[in-house]
Amino acid sequence: MNRNYRFRLYPSKAQEMEMLETLDECRKLYNHFLDEWKETEKVPPKYDLQSKIPAMVKKHPALENVHSKTRQYVLWQLYANLRGLRGSKEKGRKVGRLRFKKYGRYKTFVYNQTGFAVIDNKLHLTKIGEIPIRLHREIKGKIKQVYVKREQSGRWFAAFSVEAEPEKLDTTGKKIGIDLNIQNYLTDSNGERVEHPHELLKLEERLKIEQKKLSRKKKGSKSRLKQIFRIARVHERITDRRRDFLHKLSRYYTENYDLVAVEDLAVKEMMQSAYNSKNTADSSWSTFIQMLFYKAEGAGRAFVKVDPKNTTQNCSRCGNRVYKQIWVREHRCPACGLVMDRDHNAAINILNKALLEVGSVRPELTPVEMRPLLHPMDGASFVKEAGSSFQKP
Repeated sequence: MNRNYRFRLYPSKAQEMEMLETLDECRKLYNHFLDEWKETEKVPPKYDLQSKIPAMVKKHPALENVHSKTRQYVLWQLYANLRGLRGSKEKGRKVGRLRFKKYGRYKTFVYNQTGFAVIDNKLHLTKIGEIPIRLHREIKGKIKQVYVKREQSGRWFAAFSVEAEPEKLDTTGKKIGIDLNIQNYLTDSNGERVEHPHELLKLEERLKIEQKKLSRKKKGSKSRLKQIFRIARVHERITDRRRDFLHKLSRYYTENYDLVAVEDLAVKEMMQSAYNSKNTADSSWSTFIQMLFYKAEGAGRAFVKVDPKNTTQNCSRCGNRVYKQIWVREHRCPACGLVMDRDHNAAINILNKALLEVGSVRPELTPVEMRPLLHPMDGASFVKEAGSSFQKP
């Protein structure tokens, strides 16, 4: 299986200048090939464009300072962006055309298979040198790629794509259904709740203050640029805290349950609705589900996404449909008399649906039969996995 490790880099001023130059040369190369697409109005084969790179290096000597594999990977990124647009269009979404990258908008360059090494807490990159790196945990497996990224705040990170053997966990005989919501972050089928961290709301006032300061800065000035970095740092702090919470929470459920079931939520469509879209964005449900997916895969757990239709409305005991408005927080079934929290009822329904998919019928029966993951997800998340387990309140 593929795993990703993300570490902080601490380049010197000279190394940072070289890395910025590498980013800019990759940006120019990206724009050059995109311009060729627009002129021909048809996408040429990738290897036809790749064969032109050596001639471009002779014409533009600055490209010689960029590793050969890094230059080739620019084309891979361009075609990957095109595939992403095509996939969105096939799903019926309204998409535009690929755009040229402005200065500062190209933030990642890649060393693929060669040109890098990790030695004595330093990342050696060909053409750049040895960069101090904070290896806060051991990299297990064979490193295939290194993604070097510059965040908006100016911080640098290296994300290692690694081929590793899955580390199977011992079976627990337990299974769980999870209902994601906004009032609490989630409620599981055991009736346990996890409070929502609301990281965005906690730092929202700080964001308003920093953005108000930005509005007073003169455009093009150094002070305005510094203020942009301060705002970016607040946003990154929100992201880091949320990511840490999600890693610990997903790790807790992966370690303690043989089967984890969640709803197959259409988060993007939920974001487009007027109801509570800010809190939906702050919840990062898609990221949490993706974390559960790859951790369950690595631990040998079963992970199931079920259709969310009527999981809230159906009674978990008798199956009777009990319609409830969003503000009604209690489930009361007139048929069987079951009274319980609506989110707890939904979590039990989610688990029951998952058990039907994998061959069991009711959650109180014997442990479910294990089988491969049912819903593989595309892409990889370049995020740091927290080392400590999540402790439920």
